[in-house]
Amino acid sequence: MSGNKVLMKGNIAICEGAIAAGCDAYFGYPITPQNEIPAHMSKRMPELNRIFIQAESEISAINMVFGASACGKRAMTSSSSPGISLKQEGISYLCGSELPCVFVNVQRGGPGLGNISGSQSDYFQSVKGGGHGDYRIIVLAPFSVKEMYELTYLAFDLADRYRNPVLILTDGVVGQMLEPVEISSEFSPRSSESGAGRVQSSEIKKDWVLDGCKGRSPRSICSLRMVEGELEKHNWNLRKKYEEIREKEIICESDFVDDAETVVVSFGITARICKSAVKKLRRAGIKVGLIRPVTLWPFPEKIISEISEKTKKILVVEMNTGQMLEDVKLAVNGKCPVDFLGCPGGGLFTEDQIIQKIK
Repeated sequence: MSGNKVLMKGNIAICEGAIAAGCDAYFGYPITPQNEIPAHMSKRMPELNRIFIQAESEISAINMVFGASACGKRAMTSSSSPGISLKQEGISYLCGSELPCVFVNVQRGGPGLGNISGSQSDYFQSVKGGGHGDYRIIVLAPFSVKEMYELTYLAFDLADRYRNPVLILTDGVVGQMLEPVEISSEFSPRSSESGAGRVQSSEIKKDWVLDGCKGRSPRSICSLRMVEGELEKHNWNLRKKYEEIREKEIICESDFVDDAETVVVSFGITARICKSAVKKLRRAGIKVGLIRPVTLWPFPEKIISEISEKTKKILVVEMNTGQMLEDVKLAVNGKCPVDFLGCPGGGLFTEDQIIQKIK
C-alpha cells in the first residue's frame, strides 16, 4: 500500500513516530523550542486511550518515565537543553536500573538559559553522559522531518532490545521545520534513508517488569547495590552491553568519500547544509565528501579512522565551539589534519560559509 505525503513539522513527526511505535505513555513539561511535542501529545494520546501527563517539572517527568517503564510500558519524555539538564539524575537512574525509554532533546542555544534558537551544543552532555556513574545512552541525530519520524520509531525498538534509554538529539531548526513527508501504512524503519531499523524488538519478552507477583517469585528494579562486589559486577555487565551496542548499532551515511581529498564530518541540521554544499562543490569538480554520523553514540570511529587513511584533510562542521571535533580527532589519531568550522550560540551556517571554508 502506498503512503500518503503530508506536510509535517519536525516536532510533530517525533510525536507521530512515537505513536506508531506504540508509545504507551508520555510525560512532559513545556519549554521552547519543543513545545509542539507536549501540545500534540496532549491531544493525540487521549484520543488513542494512552497516557499523557503534563508533569509539574522536568524532574517529575523523567521519574514518571521511570515508573511507567518499570511496569513494562513504552514511555517517553521530551524537553530542550536546560530541561534535559534537569533530567540527568533520572536518566542515570534509568540506566542503572536498565529501564528502556525514549527521550527527546530539541536543542537550544546555551550555556544557561541562552536563547531559543537551534543549537548543537549538547553533544558532550549527550554522548559522554550528563549524569553520574559509568553509563551510556544510545543517541540518534536526525537531519530531516522524515528522520524525526523514523528514528523515533526505531528508538523504541532499540530501547527495548537493550533495556536502555535512547535519546533523539535534534535542534530547534529541524524541530520547527515543515517538510512534506511520505509515511507508508506499511512503514518499517528497516527501509529508512539512514539505514536505521536493523532491529525489530517489539515482541521481546519483558520478563523483568513489575506487573504483580501472583503465582511467581517477586521481582525488584533498583539501581542501589550495596552488597560487596555487586555494583562492580553490575557495571561490568553494563559495559558488556554497551560493547554489543557499539558492535551492532552504528548508523552512518557517507557521500562521495571514495576519491575525496577533503571529507566533511557533520551531524543533524548542519550535515544537511553540508550535504548541499558538497554537491555544489562536486559539480564544480572539487573532490569533497561527507560523513554524517546518525548514531552519535555509538560513534562511527572505525569508519572515520579508515577514511582518514585515504583523504588529505577532514573538516568538522558543527553548531558549537568544537564538541564532536574531539571524537573525530580521537578517531583520526593523527593520520591526517583535522580542521574545524563552528557556529555557537544559536547561529546557523549558510551554504556559502561551508563552501568557502572547504575551498
